[in-house]
Amino acid sequence: MRDLDKALADIVAIRSQIAAGTAFRGYGPATMAATGAVALLTALLQVLLLDDPTGQPVAFFLGWAVAAALSGTMIWVEMRARSQRHHSGLADAMIHQAIEQFLPAGVAGVLLAVVMWKFADETLWLLPGLWQILVSLGIFASVRSLPRTVALAGAWYFVSGFVVVVLASHSHMLSPWTMGLPFVIGQSVMAGILHFASGDNDVEH
Repeated sequence: MRDLDKALADIVAIRSQIAAGTAFRGYGPATMAATGAVALLTALLQVLLLDDPTGQPVAFFLGWAVAAALSGTMIWVEMRARSQRHHSGLADAMIHQAIEQFLPAGVAGVLLAVVMWKFADETLWLLPGLWQILVSLGIFASVRSLPRTVALAGAWYFVSGFVVVVLASHSHMLSPWTMGLPFVIGQSVMAGILHFASGDNDVEH
């Protein structure tokens, strides 16, 4: 049994090494574009329904949490289907790797929101920009298994995050557009990169 366990562990390690050196094709451009549409729709609904986003921070961030959950579900469903189609037996290892790369930024974003809301709600105006910076870090962490040009999307979120922080620092106001527009543009850039990526020639192995 000890030899069997060792053999199984070796197989898992080998599969993980192969997955680490393989271009991940689980993200689809159409779904990325659709998440941008979700961001645009969320921003429009908040403009119409929230008279004072700054005075209604729970409603403001709850709306974006729902948008994030919907977008994440869309990406997850397509990622499972595309991984099975493109990676076959390596699908589970590839998906695990993709989640592992983005998970720290995602968890940090959730915890940051909870801590700021509970202990420093006067600083919530910082959260939209900080979320964008965390998304950029998640994208940069994924570059090694995606087309290298996704770094452009990471750079967009990095810059937009700091710009949003600077703009909001003047008024300390929450705005649907400082959340919506950066994500509409960023997800559209991601969709374009995934669509036009030149396969193996554009991937860091």
